[in-house]
Amino acid sequence: MIVLASACARKQVPVSSSNSITTVSVSGPDYSDYRNWAALPQMPDPSDSVPLPLRADYKRDTTVDVFFIHPTTFTMKETGEWNASLEDSSLNAKTDRSAILYQASVFNRYNVYAPRYRQAHLRAYYTDNRTAATDALDLAYSDIKRAFQYYLQTQNHGRPVIIASHSQGTTHAKRLLKEFFDGKPLQQQLVAAYILGIPVEPDYFVSLPVCNAPAQTGCYITWRTFRRGFEPDYDSTYRRSVVVNPLSWKADTSYSPATLNRGAVLRDFNRVLPEVNDAQVYKDLLWISRPHFPGSRFYRARNYHIGDYNLFYVNIRENAGERVTAYEQR
Repeated sequence: MIVLASACARKQVPVSSSNSITTVSVSGPDYSDYRNWAALPQMPDPSDSVPLPLRADYKRDTTVDVFFIHPTTFTMKETGEWNASLEDSSLNAKTDRSAILYQASVFNRYNVYAPRYRQAHLRAYYTDNRTAATDALDLAYSDIKRAFQYYLQTQNHGRPVIIASHSQGTTHAKRLLKEFFDGKPLQQQLVAAYILGIPVEPDYFVSLPVCNAPAQTGCYITWRTFRRGFEPDYDSTYRRSVVVNPLSWKADTSYSPATLNRGAVLRDFNRVLPEVNDAQVYKDLLWISRPHFPGSRFYRARNYHIGDYNLFYVNIRENAGERVTAYEQR
């Protein structure tokens, strides 16, 4: 495992077609309660952490917000629940020490807002019971929408915003962007959206363009990382997606050598590893050669889903700054 056991990954849980559902509270979370946030500027949390080699150059910028939607961490053995409880302290801690520390921290120059939500269980992506899966994902999105509305009404104060997400978080971020930004006035406040780990169909948005240059703003970036030469045997819904190369920040098939990789942050959060891998868009995938880092000879994975952020940690961090600067200079 490269980094963290937080994102949706195949074969972590058995696929079930059971119709049994254990219900959770249908009333929405109270997002004025700090306990319902994994990250907030007003409280210390793992998203505040900065890898040791990057601390000397760390500068806060409180003029920009980041709304981060974490990936699936509700992956334990099935017990009937389709949605997580916000009161599950063990699951919350798992989310904090994985996705919030290793992914949300990419953006911690800015004000990071990351809501806890009644995330759907991992099996929602693989079960034959599509009705139950859809209901579970809809409930999860209702929490994200509620959190975002609270954020807009009480926290944003007109500041520019970055939307960032991974895996299940991107399932919800796509809906959020479509409902609140795509062709809406709020699109003018969007610096960029980093929505990784889930396919984003080329025609999904109407007015929100793909980012095709490092300093482009008001656009979205997406990719899914796999070993060069590997094409996952998914159904047709996974075979059509936009891809942006995080080493060139272009949506083309040009090759980007590992020398352009400014640094990965893997298992050891306080170690930055430059030139770990190259990158190239192939069809609707981001292909990389096997990453080179201490212990990588033991790493035989072909799906680098859990490393979508971490393999390009410094590049994403620096690119967010480049886009913020471009936004401010419009």
